[in-house]
Amino acid sequence: MSGTIPETLGQLNELVAVDVSGVLTESHLSNLKNLKDLAISNNPSVLSGFFPLSSNTLSWDHAKDGRISGTIPDWFWKLDLELDQLDLRYNHLSGRIPNSLRFTSQSSVYLKRNHFSGSLPLWSSNVSRLNLRNNLFSGPIPSDIGERMPMLMELDLSYNSLTGTLPRNSRIVGWHSQSAGALDLSNNNLSGELPSSVGSLMFIVFLTLSNNHLSGELPSTLQNCTILSNLDLGGNWFSGNIPAWIGQTMPGLWILRLRSNLFNGSIPSQLCSLSSLHILDLAQNNLSGSIPSCLGNLSAMASEIELYRYEGDSTVLTKRREDSYRSILYLVNSIDLSNNALSGDVPGGLTNLSTLGTLNLSINHLKGKIPKNIGQLQRLETLDLSRNQLSGPIPAGVASLTFLNHLNLSYNNLSGRIPTGNQLQALDDPSIYRDNPALCGRPITAKCPGDDEALNPPGGDHEDEDEDGAEFEMKWFYLSMGIGFVVGIWGVCGTLLVMESWREAYFRGMYKMKEWIMLVIQLNVARLLQWKLNLGRIQSRT
Repeated sequence: MSGTIPETLGQLNELVAVDVSGVLTESHLSNLKNLKDLAISNNPSVLSGFFPLSSNTLSWDHAKDGRISGTIPDWFWKLDLELDQLDLRYNHLSGRIPNSLRFTSQSSVYLKRNHFSGSLPLWSSNVSRLNLRNNLFSGPIPSDIGERMPMLMELDLSYNSLTGTLPRNSRIVGWHSQSAGALDLSNNNLSGELPSSVGSLMFIVFLTLSNNHLSGELPSTLQNCTILSNLDLGGNWFSGNIPAWIGQTMPGLWILRLRSNLFNGSIPSQLCSLSSLHILDLAQNNLSGSIPSCLGNLSAMASEIELYRYEGDSTVLTKRREDSYRSILYLVNSIDLSNNALSGDVPGGLTNLSTLGTLNLSINHLKGKIPKNIGQLQRLETLDLSRNQLSGPIPAGVASLTFLNHLNLSYNNLSGRIPTGNQLQALDDPSIYRDNPALCGRPITAKCPGDDEALNPPGGDHEDEDEDGAEFEMKWFYLSMGIGFVVGIWGVCGTLLVMESWREAYFRGMYKMKEWIMLVIQLNVARLLQWKLNLGRIQSRT
């Protein structure tokens, strides 16, 4: 079918559901009083202005990704509607959203990835899921959001322009709910300390506050959140020691991301008891002391996950870039302790983590040798041990890491021959081994002892004989060259001096050749002058 959608569609008063592809206007839908479900998703529908709907219950759950643009007029917000679900994700809607909308029990609102602005809306107490991610909302989070929307289980306000501090005396999510909760306030401009009231979120599973300006120490009440699976506080100004109780009171933690803060002190060994942890990111802090040897006991990084599980979304630094993961986040295994002040050896127990994909210990003060069993990390894709004080040879097992595609061992004190074979043949960038003065072999230019002998193997007495023979051959070469020069010169010049008739013929031939060359030059010059003269006449006529 083709063409436009007839306006007579609006005369179907008993119509309950509409699923179309095309341009809709107010006249199409203004009289559909019983409309429950409007589906315009995943097609090029364009809604030309919003339309008045008089039904009391509207499940508007398929308008997502419908390329709807423009602002929603005020008269629409004033309609007497009670919505089951409002889903306008992935559109181009703008304007402010009032607080007048009403929702039925356990309703959901998804407005992510639009251009809505203004202050955060506070709707009826029945909303359980609110996703306003990737909009232009600004101002503070209302201090009474927990009381006004007590049924909230999931709240996502990330990637907006929110300011101010977190509400201190109110739960943000899970006020009356005992269901699993999620709170994502990342990528805003929030500041201040993490309030102690965060400990009242006892049923929260995902807590993401990354990339704000939050500061201070982590409140001890956070240990009340015993079912946390994803704790992401990276990119803030949190300080103090990393609490040991994280490893004692959050046994189900999958992801611990505290990178880019001001944490100091040592890495608590209690983290080793987190048997489900598969992403540990403590990079870019002020941590000191040694790396706990018991990190090799993180069994989740030594086992296979066969069934899909949802873990929210997170960013992981791999291959010197930050990548965002969501659907396959549960498959990512990473340890990043880079850019701290850690010292001591690289724990050999880390080589027990057979499914580890990223190991980044760069920019620390680590000493000793690279663990000789490093080749056991068969799933390793990124290995960065650069800018430490490691010494000794590079273990031959590095060459057996078949998944390895990013390697950096620069700025250490490594020595000996660089291993060759297998995966290292593709990793042939000399900067991988930069500033290791005692390293040698390909791909760097420094040769190892014996390399020259391998190219030119010793020959004993035969070598002396070869040298004598070469010297004898050079003498005969120079002698024959001299004799040839004398014979060649005097063979020509001597003949001309002795034979007068030959001499006259030679110079007569040279004279004729000179005259012929001069004639050819004069003729070509004359032709060129004639061509220029003719060209000038043609131009003067035109």
